Order: sequence, then C-alpha cells, then structure tokens
Amino acid sequence: MTDLPPSIGIIGGSGLYDLEGFEQREEITVETPFGSPSDKLVTGLYAGRRVYFLPRHGKGHRILPTELNHRANIWALRSLNVRWIIAVTAVGSLKEEYHPRDVLLPDQFFDRTSRREHHTFFGRGIVGHVAFADPISTGLRGLLAEEARATGARVHDGGTYVNMDGPAFSTRAESNANRQLGFDVIGMTNLPEAKLAREAEIALATLAMITDYDCWKTDEEHVTVEAVMAHVAANVALAKAVIARVIPRIPQEPTWPEHSSLEGAVMTDKKLWPAETLESLRPILARLL
Repeated sequence: MTDLPPSIGIIGGSGLYDLEGFEQREEITVETPFGSPSDKLVTGLYAGRRVYFLPRHGKGHRILPTELNHRANIWALRSLNVRWIIAVTAVGSLKEEYHPRDVLLPDQFFDRTSRREHHTFFGRGIVGHVAFADPISTGLRGLLAEEARATGARVHDGGTYVNMDGPAFSTRAESNANRQLGFDVIGMTNLPEAKLAREAEIALATLAMITDYDCWKTDEEHVTVEAVMAHVAANVALAKAVIARVIPRIPQEPTWPEHSSLEGAVMTDKKLWPAETLESLRPILARLL
C-alpha cells in the first residue's frame, strides 16, 4: 500500500456498473480479511489520475442492500491507497422541490439500519470512536457541487439522507414519518460506506441521483422498480459527466481533515492491540504505528 500513489475510488450505484474512459484499463481481484468485495475492481488512468471503480451491487445488480459487504469494499479500496471516494447512489425524494433526475449532495445522514456491527472496522480487541458529526467531506462535496452545476443539472447542495434497510421500499406511513422529521432523501446503502470511509481516513462525498418520490406523494405513482429504472439511464449519464469533471480537480496529496480522522480516535493502548486484529486492519492503522 505504501508504494502506491494516493488514488481515487468510485462506488457505482444502481445502473452504474462500469465506467468507460480508462487508459491502461485492467480488472483486479482483492481479497480482504472481511471476505470478498462486491465485484472485481476496474482500475486505470482516468482524467490523468489513478482511479479504482467498484460496482456496489456487483455487475448485473446481484447483491441486496443488506447483503453488501461494506467492510470488504472499503478495506479493498483503502488497501490500494484510495484516499477519496465519490459514492454514486440512487435515492428517493422526500420533498416536493427535489425532482427525479435532480442531484442532491447530502451533508448529513440518519441511520435506520439494523446491521451496525458490520459498519465499523473496530472491535476484536481494538476500540475506536471516530468523530462523525459532519460525515461528508466538505472539500469533495464542494467540487461535486461546482461540477454538477456546470453540466446544467439541478443541484441541491446539502441535505439529510436517511438510510433504511430495504429491500422493500417504504410504507406510506414510514415515508410520511421521514418527511415529518425533515429528511430530504432516502436510500439503502450509503451511510455504512461513509462510516467506514471515515474510519479508514478516506474523504467521501455522495452524488445522490434522485429517481422517484418514494411513496408519500399521492398524486404520483408510488415507487416501483420500473419507475425508478426509467430515470436511471439519464442519471447514470449525468453521474459519469460529473465524475469526469471532478477527478482532475481532486488534490494529489491527502491533506484534508478526513485524512487524519483517526487522530485521538483509538482508545485501546497500542501495547494491547491483538496481533491478529492489527494485521487485518494494517491498511487502516498503519499510519498510527
């Protein structure tokens, strides 16, 4: 890992299963202490930078949200010295003014997931608590906002993403409750990625592509896969355009606050770190040794 240059990761959501435009393109398999990532990683030079692309649900969309091995995905990227992640994700809108095919760049999350023990690298003898009040990289979100607007997209900079389990979409009661709490969009995948990226000292920002109005909007058809997929193709084309514009603007060196998020976060004395746990977390903890 130390021999690899700082690089950029792209996690592709629904409909974004590949990324064209790589020079020296190759597919690589990464095995992790937490099992296999969602798929092989595609890598190469993209807009002049080393980029690793991972389809979140696997090519062909084979993995449910609750089946995702988020630890394996983020560990694999960090082991390749990925220090920035753009996470592309499909979401439902919880507000009238956020329309399908709009872009929302969340700056907050609300956790309704049920597998939180799988959403941390810590445990097994090493206790860590990262600061997560501001879960999104401000620097990377700012770049995404500028370049998404430059494409002509309708962009909403900031908002709360509520993360449900799925795989069923919300009931109308749940959708209305989320609206009453002031949440902006709903999805099934992105919060665990943000938590793990913060623990791995990776700057992550989310490109949330709106596909539907969930089911609260009674003058619209309630959300279905068919309705969602009708918007996905346009969203994917937009996401690719934004990514191509943002990548050249990402710094060469990881000096943002997220890149030192483990400072003061690990409570367990190094002398007590179990050797097996340390070895499994070496790509993440190496800077602290």
